[in-house]
Parts: sequence; C-alpha cells; structure tokens
Amino acid sequence: MVSRENASILFERICAEATWCRREVLDAVLSLAVEIGREGREGRRIGTLFTVGRAHDVLAQSRALILDPLIGHVPHATHIADPNLRGTVKELAQLDGAFVVSDDGVVVSACRYLTAAVEHVHLPLGLGSRHLAAASISGALGIVAIVVSESAMVRVFSRGRLVAEIIPELWLLHHAAPPAG
Repeated sequence: MVSRENASILFERICAEATWCRREVLDAVLSLAVEIGREGREGRRIGTLFTVGRAHDVLAQSRALILDPLIGHVPHATHIADPNLRGTVKELAQLDGAFVVSDDGVVVSACRYLTAAVEHVHLPLGLGSRHLAAASISGALGIVAIVVSESAMVRVFSRGRLVAEIIPELWLLHHAAPPAG
C-alpha cells in the first residue's frame, strides 16, 4: 500500500537515481498515469507507457508508429501539467506506443515504438512487452519509464529496474488525504 509518506519516499528514491529529475514533472506524469489506470477511457481499460527525461535520446532510440499528433505544437501547449493536454493524452493512450516527456515536462512525442535492447533486463513473470520496453529504455538511458497496465496497475521503472507498483485507488486515496497530524 502506498501511503503519503511512502509516496514521498518513492519520489525521493527515483529522483536520487535520476539526478535530472524534477519532482513536479514526475508527480504530473504519475498522477496522469494513475488517472488513466483508474478511469481507462470511456469505460474501457487501456494501457500506456511514459518515458520521463532525456527526450532527445529516447527519440533517437524509438520510431513513430503513426504520424505524431504532438509534433509542431508550442511547448506550453504540450506541457504535462497543462489540464487541456490531459484529455488529449487519454485519447492518444488508446493508440499503441509510448509518450516521450522531456526533463522539463513537455510531452514531445506520442505513439512511439521504443527500440532499446533488452539484454540484462529481468522482469517478474507475467509482465508483457510494454513493461519490457519500459525496463529496457530506462536501463539503456538512465531515465524513468512509467507503465499503465491494462489491469490498471501503474509500474515505475528506473535504470532498468522495477522500483514501484502503484494501485491507482490506493494512490488516489492517500495522495488526496490530508496529512495525519
């Protein structure tokens, strides 16, 4: 179970490994991932993947699956914290591929096929290709990758390792609760 204190520890642990990490960017991506995991899209469970950090390098180790709907937009219109972008991301999450989020929180690309090598990646049994792609790219580039599973579970990978599993309902319950005191 992820309590408010555990969520804070999770952020600190991930940000300590990824020195470029900005907590507000990680928080915005995790919040959106949890929302997608909990709500799905129009009553249907969907899965997706976000990479966070080193966007230029992620783009170099991936390819577009379709014409990228986010290319050419001004950065402030595609910032992960922009409430107007949330619905767009939820719509695009129904398509296959990953979202690429820059260090400063701009979603620079969507619907990407990640091509990082999979050597030295060890995953728990039962996790699929989306998780393998997240572990691979996070290990190859030293970034954070966040997977929303079609089962609603949100998993965080850092440096090729699974570092957190988040149950959306528990996350939202503890994230919205006032601190005990």
